[in-house]
Amino acid sequence: MGACAFADQPFQYLGMVRDSQHLPVPGAAITITSEGHSIHTRSDQTGKFTANLEFGPEAVLQVETTGFAPQRVNIRAGQTVTMELSPASVSKNVLVSAAGTAVSEIDTPASVRLMTSTQLRQAASPFLDDKLRQVTGLELFRRSSSRVANPTSQGVSLRGLGSTAASRTLVLADGVPQNDPFGGWIHWDELPANTIEEVEVLRGGASDLYGSSAIGGVIDLLQQAPGAASYDAEFDYGSENTPHGQASATLQRGPWSGLLAGEFLRTDGYIIVAPSQRGSVDVPANVDFENAHLDIRRLLGERGSAFVLGNVLNESRDNGTPLQTNATRLWRYVAGVDWNATKSGELAVRVYGSTEHYRQSFSAINATRSFERLSRLQQVPTQELGGSVKWVQSLGSKVTVIGGADTRDIRATDLENPVTAGVISGVVDTSARQRISGFYGQALLELGKWSVVGSVRGDSFNNLDARTISQTFPKPAGETFIPNRSETVASPKLGVVRRLTSNIALTATGFRAFRAPTMNELYRTGQVGQEITLANPNLLSERATGWEVGAELARLSHNALLRGSYFWTEVNRPVTALTVATTSTTIINQRANLGQIRSRGVNLDYESQLLPWLGLNAGYQFANATVTRFDQDPSLIGKWIPQVPQQMGTAQVRLSKSKWGLLSFQGRASGRQYDDDQNVFLLHSYFRMDVYASREFGPNVDVFAAGENLFDRAIEVGRTPVLTLGTPRVARVGIRVHSRR
Repeated sequence: MGACAFADQPFQYLGMVRDSQHLPVPGAAITITSEGHSIHTRSDQTGKFTANLEFGPEAVLQVETTGFAPQRVNIRAGQTVTMELSPASVSKNVLVSAAGTAVSEIDTPASVRLMTSTQLRQAASPFLDDKLRQVTGLELFRRSSSRVANPTSQGVSLRGLGSTAASRTLVLADGVPQNDPFGGWIHWDELPANTIEEVEVLRGGASDLYGSSAIGGVIDLLQQAPGAASYDAEFDYGSENTPHGQASATLQRGPWSGLLAGEFLRTDGYIIVAPSQRGSVDVPANVDFENAHLDIRRLLGERGSAFVLGNVLNESRDNGTPLQTNATRLWRYVAGVDWNATKSGELAVRVYGSTEHYRQSFSAINATRSFERLSRLQQVPTQELGGSVKWVQSLGSKVTVIGGADTRDIRATDLENPVTAGVISGVVDTSARQRISGFYGQALLELGKWSVVGSVRGDSFNNLDARTISQTFPKPAGETFIPNRSETVASPKLGVVRRLTSNIALTATGFRAFRAPTMNELYRTGQVGQEITLANPNLLSERATGWEVGAELARLSHNALLRGSYFWTEVNRPVTALTVATTSTTIINQRANLGQIRSRGVNLDYESQLLPWLGLNAGYQFANATVTRFDQDPSLIGKWIPQVPQQMGTAQVRLSKSKWGLLSFQGRASGRQYDDDQNVFLLHSYFRMDVYASREFGPNVDVFAAGENLFDRAIEVGRTPVLTLGTPRVARVGIRVHSRR
């Protein structure tokens, strides 16, 4: 009888979630656990929550939400508790990429920077690659921005290792590779921006878990998962006739949940050639894109979930002259299952693929830039299919082991038509296949004040079925077969953390990493401006060896976090565009395996909440990145790696008061660098200041304004050999309507 009465009158737990400004935090995930039983709920629009649990009267309350540090306290039924959350940027953030499983930042030997959804939203630029430049040491090839850059020049550089068209950094979206399967560059506008909850940037080699391309590090885009009903819509308009809009909505019914999101942007752009070198053929470079994202999930009892998701990107660009254009249509799809079997560990299975069609037109321009003629048309259809499986098992409280395997199969065709006197004069049709497969294992050990992470991965990659059919009209076609090639590589890694106190830790890491050459580098001739880069089917993989030592100090005065490290990375056989010939109008390069490059230097990150209304993030990197060996041309030894400055610094200052709103300044400085292997084309140093301001009007409406390059600096981006410039001063204003913070 008493048991029935007990069940009819459950214990009630009440509370309020707010931030350090005493403002309500809606949508926070609430977990209440008592006597081994848990209930989950979320705070409402006023920050309040109520939950009934049949067990009690004492429980443990845990609160988690994006942008804030998790909080955990003991509570009693019937009493109202107030949870005041601190910003995540100054707490022991929980990270995933660094170790392949959840681990606090002070417990990982890797150098990791976390950008929350709040930091991403408060960046001045609407473009993801520009937002990520708040991470010190992260730069795109040629300082370019996806606002106007040809996608084939959007590789990522970390740790001073530079990039070419292909990125020496791997980009993931919740574990699935986002690097273009054919060329290795990144489509920064593929995902709707407001679905990206956080971005984890791991600096340093990570091929031990992630395989090819993770020489400089890994960028993991953590996307919003479907959940309770919510919406988020934003529209802004800016300089250069730039409308931009994005919207997302989530819905949950029983075990089913879904998310639908989309984004569009178009801009008239700007003329990228420096005023002193412009001619009548120079017109604005620009972009026009639309994307969409659909995610459907279903809970599988209490232990698992399954999902399917898909993205589509439609993008077109004018590259700065009337005849130079490109366009991309990309479909990507993923299906997966996550299962937590408690005693036998956690299992994650993914199957993914993509279908892409890329086209581009090329031209030749005379010395005075007064005349342009079409020289080549190109189409590149690509298909990708891949899969992965990962298992995580805790062996007691001190040991965690991880095992996994993945494979990726890519098939592509490079169809090119040379154009003579405005007429197609032939065809060069190259088709090929690339397959990369790997398996890995990792162990994490907690030994008192020591943490040790050891891992190793083996990879096999094959370039298969490559052939070229070429024809110059009206002559008959000829066919050339390119021999199959394969390589195997092992990528070990060892990391150690020594905690001196709960807030101070020393770290050390050593690793091997690699990057397989892309099919773009092997088979396709590329062109950016008047710089032409020839393919090389004989390229070998890049092999890297590196180590770093560092220290982390958390929760100092002003609740600050300071992390510093010394890094050293040596890359053997780096794929480099070597200069073959130069004229007043054209540069001819040839891809080749250079002998050896080395990058060594220091990196500092600092985050603090100086006052309740004043926050500061800052970073600095010094990288001495040079060629250390090249037997074919010893004159290159000692030359700087192209596109890598010795010094870079970033700073973000955030002022926030509920009565006034938010004001955020983002500054970035970069030293001089070179645009070529010979260190002839110098790009001067620059400083850029951006600003973002917003004001809430009620709980669901924000109005914002942003400005980029406030001082209108002429930032040198490239010399191809014509000098091109970065984004001039631009501004935008907009409104955001949402059901969550």
